[in-house]
Amino acid sequence: MLELPGFVDLQVNGFAGIDFSSPDLSEAELRRAFRSILSNGTAAFLPTVITSPMEVYRRNLPLIARALRVEEFSGRVLGLHLEGPFISAVPGAVGAHNPDHVCEPDVDLLARLLDWAGGTVRLLTVAAELPGVESIIRFAAQRGVTVSVGHSLFDQRDLARAYAAGARGLTHLGNGLPNLLPRHPNPIWEGLADDGFTAMVIADGHHLPSTVVKTVARAKGIERLVVVSDASPVAGLPPGEYDVLGNRAILEPSGRLYNPDKQCLVGSSATMLNCMNFLASLEVLDLPALLAVGFHNPLRLISLDAGAIECSSGPPMIFEAGVFRLGSQV
Repeated sequence: MLELPGFVDLQVNGFAGIDFSSPDLSEAELRRAFRSILSNGTAAFLPTVITSPMEVYRRNLPLIARALRVEEFSGRVLGLHLEGPFISAVPGAVGAHNPDHVCEPDVDLLARLLDWAGGTVRLLTVAAELPGVESIIRFAAQRGVTVSVGHSLFDQRDLARAYAAGARGLTHLGNGLPNLLPRHPNPIWEGLADDGFTAMVIADGHHLPSTVVKTVARAKGIERLVVVSDASPVAGLPPGEYDVLGNRAILEPSGRLYNPDKQCLVGSSATMLNCMNFLASLEVLDLPALLAVGFHNPLRLISLDAGAIECSSGPPMIFEAGVFRLGSQV
């Protein structure tokens, strides 16, 4: 039996029909979603708000901040991930985000977002090629926020400037990109080659082929790899057609969730437990390495350690015959 209560997920957009970026989000829904996520193999996580209209930020950030301060979620819901609004608006790179709500780098706007969130933002995703983004990165880093590069068509120079300003992560490397890229250079190669950045990957079996996941693991090394679920609001729901993060989306029986109009994925339908079992099935990482990329590394990326996690809640994690599963709570 493992001495871990589950895994740490830095990117959760919603769960069981509840969307953290919805203009109609309620505190009761938040608590229900948090409990569902934490009962499915996730020990701790960051609720994620994607690129949204200002009125959604103004309403939802304080709402989520209040919910994560509830004693029940102490040491389990660790803060917020703002995925946007300072990302690329280019088709493909913008992914499932609405380009109409993308913003140019603006320190005053970022300050408002951080203030609305009451100091709970732990992670910020930005595009490294945007003019003036270095000021955003520096300001966030000074406020104790980890900055990650994603939804970005960066080149080597962009990435170097972002690193110099304080960025340290790569949000879902290999995704949030156009379906067709130059053979080389392109953001995937540049991200793999830069040892200053920790790569987050969505290991749900749909966002990246197994060969790519293996390559990322080998190129970045165990110390610079983090697994995320990128769970969408329909994670935990049956196959069907849904409105997901403002997109028409099809959830296939296989778990693949995509927008047939944009031909892009719309987050995942997976939990961290699903993702870690997919990664384990590739037999490229041993158990200590799996625990690093699924528990310890995510915490380190946002400047926390295992002591920040409340380990007494929830059933224990068991690893048998190459598979993670939840045990019975005694």
